[in-house]
Amino acid sequence: MKEYDVIIIGSGSGANLVNDALAHNKSVAIVDKGPAGGTCLNVGCIPTKMIVYPADRIMEIRDAQKFGITAEIKAIDFAAIMERMRKAVKKSHDTIQKTLDEAEDFDYYGGEAHFTNEYTLDAAGRTIKGKSIFIVSGARPFIPPLKGIEGIEYLTNESALQLSECPESMIIIGGGYIAAEFAHFFEAMGTKVTIIQMNKRLVPDEEPEISEQLKTSLSRRMTIHTNTEAIEVRQTGKVTTVVAKERDSGKQLEVIGRYVLIAAGRRSNADVLMVKNTGVKTDEKGYIIVDEFFETSKKGIWAFGDAIGKKMFRHTANTEAEIVWHNAAHGKKSRLNFLTVPHAVFSYPEIASVGLTEEQAIKLIGKHEVLVGKAMYGDVARGEAMMETEGFTKAVVHRKTGKILGYHIIGPQASILIQEVVNAMEADGNLWSVARGMHIHPALPEVVLKAFGTLHELT
Repeated sequence: MKEYDVIIIGSGSGANLVNDALAHNKSVAIVDKGPAGGTCLNVGCIPTKMIVYPADRIMEIRDAQKFGITAEIKAIDFAAIMERMRKAVKKSHDTIQKTLDEAEDFDYYGGEAHFTNEYTLDAAGRTIKGKSIFIVSGARPFIPPLKGIEGIEYLTNESALQLSECPESMIIIGGGYIAAEFAHFFEAMGTKVTIIQMNKRLVPDEEPEISEQLKTSLSRRMTIHTNTEAIEVRQTGKVTTVVAKERDSGKQLEVIGRYVLIAAGRRSNADVLMVKNTGVKTDEKGYIIVDEFFETSKKGIWAFGDAIGKKMFRHTANTEAEIVWHNAAHGKKSRLNFLTVPHAVFSYPEIASVGLTEEQAIKLIGKHEVLVGKAMYGDVARGEAMMETEGFTKAVVHRKTGKILGYHIIGPQASILIQEVVNAMEADGNLWSVARGMHIHPALPEVVLKAFGTLHELT
């Protein structure tokens, strides 16, 4: 058995810890089942955004008619779009894998691993032990226990990226971020898409108005069944049938398609690691429980990223990596303000959000302490020029202090527009941090400021 000062499980954001550990003269091991680089690089944010980008361009061409422009899409090379994505991912993956394989200042253990005892791992058949262990093992697609699921060839966000031929039709089970992005992509490519979402809303963690607007926009392009639960799947040749039930009426419906894409959520990989063998506790959903400093129930074992199930984004995990190392090396001092963690959904229209929703703010401080403001893209000159009639921004603010509690956007460039609000919330958190900055006229960021100018009490 070989012992290390530091064992890092996961080569995604976990790899961010290596240089810090080496700088502190620690012996280091990285354990990773692969693919090297983690979820984001290989099957998550990087490849999906590479394929969504051409889908956005297709939608812009479709929408050009409203500007008096007659444009035609003569052909879409689906195979080329997918191959470009896979080549870019492979290049980055191969660079990381080579670094791991050739590393001389730390040891790399590739393959499946699990805990066998306290601070002890079986890493691809070799036993190793760590004084400090960092679990950054990520998550995987959650596959619901549908009747017949074992008998069909379903897709996940991972396997869908390996397609080389554009499917004629696809049924997506789920209505969260992954479902919204893949639905947008495949429909733009020419696939007939049907979404079956158990929740009453698409992207249910967003503001209700944003969820409703996304459904309205996507419904022009595809069939969407919300508040509908998939209960059975079956496959005959290349035809897959999904049986679903409307949750209110109990009415059943059958949907037929070439593929079923399961996008019903994520689950932690903590079970595969058998973390209970080292005294690490998990919650009822299987995510690792950590304190506010990211230490688990076992002293000296830390966890962050998707494995803990909080804000499951790569930018969150990268920030958590810095905080976790500081706490492990210098004592528990640093925390992450999850309120200021932003995110974006690269659907069409695009969505971006940071902080609390209106409902969450009301529950936290009371209805009479909350101000809300809303601005349509068309309320500013640039938005009017874009003929953007549906996109909007929404601000949620503390009435007495002017502190920004949340901000929500749906529309073009949402992921860019949200950033000045994020920066303000990270600074003093006051709306005047945004208002004091001079905004270029006529430019789209004026719509961010505009929402603060319409703040009002809730009735």
